[in-house]
Amino acid sequence: MLFRTMLVISSTANSGYAIMSVVKSTFVKKYGWISEKEMEDYIALIQGAPGPLAINISLAAGNHVAGPMGAAAAVLGCALPPVVIMLLVSAFYSAIIGNRWVGVFMHGMQAGVIAMLTDMILDIVRSVMEKRKIYPAVIMVGAFLFGWLVKGSSLPVVVTCIALGCLVHLAKSKRKESGK
Repeated sequence: MLFRTMLVISSTANSGYAIMSVVKSTFVKKYGWISEKEMEDYIALIQGAPGPLAINISLAAGNHVAGPMGAAAAVLGCALPPVVIMLLVSAFYSAIIGNRWVGVFMHGMQAGVIAMLTDMILDIVRSVMEKRKIYPAVIMVGAFLFGWLVKGSSLPVVVTCIALGCLVHLAKSKRKESGK
C-alpha cells in the first residue's frame, strides 16, 4: 500500500516541495496514518536535512507507518517514476528538447507546483498561528525575511533556527525544573 501510494504521488507531484504537500494531505487527511503534528515535525526536520526532499519525506513517512520495510517501500515507490522518466528523456532528448508542447507542459507544471507549495506554506502558517505562540511565529517571519532579503545559502537560517530551538527547549526545561 505504501509503495503504491508513493508511486502515484511521485508520478503526479514532480518536485520535493510539491510531494511534501501531497504526502501530507494523503497520509494525514486521506488515510490518517500520521497525525498533523507528526507530519509538521517531519516536514520541519526534512527541510533541514541533506538529500532530496521527496526521498526524505518518503523515508520518514514510510518508516512511521510501517517501520524499515515501509520506509523501503515508500522510497522505492517515490524514486521509481523519476528514474523511469529520466531514462526516457535521456533516450529521446534530441526529439523532446525542441518540442513546443513539451515547453507548454513544463509551464503548466510550474503553475501546479506553485499552487501546491502555496497550499503547504499556508497550512504551516495556519498551524503556527493557531497555536498562538510567539516563538514559532517570530522564527517563521524571520526565516522568510532572511531568505527574501539575503540571496544565497539557507544554511545560516537552518543553523540559527536549530540554535534558537535548543535555547527555547533549555529555557522551558529549566522553568519546569524550577517549578517542581
